[in-house]
Amino acid sequence: MNRTEVAERVEAILRAWDTRDIPGFLALLTPDVYWHDLGMPAPPAVGREAVRCFCDSLLHAFPDFHVEIRAPLCIADDGSSCVIPWTITATHAASLDPPGFAPTGRRIRFSGFDYLQFRDGLVARIETRFDPVEPIEQLLGWHVRPPAGSWRERCLVWVQRGLAAWLRARGTARPDGPQSN
Repeated sequence: MNRTEVAERVEAILRAWDTRDIPGFLALLTPDVYWHDLGMPAPPAVGREAVRCFCDSLLHAFPDFHVEIRAPLCIADDGSSCVIPWTITATHAASLDPPGFAPTGRRIRFSGFDYLQFRDGLVARIETRFDPVEPIEQLLGWHVRPPAGSWRERCLVWVQRGLAAWLRARGTARPDGPQSN
């Protein structure tokens, strides 16, 4: 696909989503589509049926879910992929299953981006990236991240230092990265 075709395909995807035309949305995806979204209960969704289940769950819990594109789209020169920066707004009006979160009635607004890869004119891969703490804090009405310099931050630092000392004492701490078992 060329850059114009990619932009048109993205518009068609968003139009289908905004009108809640889930069959139309799914038709724009390859049958074996791979979608990894940080908001999925058990990512990734592989295949149209798994994507449909995720869409149904999301739109049930957030019936006014809206995606606003923050221009510009970043389209690969060869038209094989693009990045879509977006802002999502939604109200948590019903249970989110899975995992079973009760509705809060709270409105959320957060930004992120989708990375799409195309195959034969259809979306073959979607990677949705955003800071999941942002909508979680809005839904809970509570700051998960401690404010800088707060007693909560000092407690977390104390716990982390204790854990680091314990790992060093066990000989399992490695300065060059994560542990492997």
